[in-house]
Amino acid sequence: MAVRRVVPNIRTEAAQESREFYGLLGFEEVMNHGWIMTLASPAGPAAQISVMHSDRTAPVVPDMSIEVDDVDAAYEVLRESGAEIVHALRDEEWGVRRFFVRDPSGRVVNVLGHR
Repeated sequence: MAVRRVVPNIRTEAAQESREFYGLLGFEEVMNHGWIMTLASPAGPAAQISVMHSDRTAPVVPDMSIEVDDVDAAYEVLRESGAEIVHALRDEEWGVRRFFVRDPSGRVVNVLGHR
């Protein structure tokens, strides 16, 4: 299993202000679903930050997102390890397959793959 990217998720009620602030550092909006907005560096598109006020289909806002090349394999490895699955593996209408897991420090990680 290979990691494709890691994105910090910042919970905020000030999405537009955050877009403007991170824009000062060179980030540009690349995705906006209303409840989550992703900003990326044009010079290095894998350098990303997401800002969100809620998660549309999950019970919590994840602290970070990790995109992997095989989300089903990641799910099995983490489930078999005894890690706490916070949000079960599922296909989302916006084109990702994902699940949430709690890391040892208590952070919630959104593990995903694009379909």
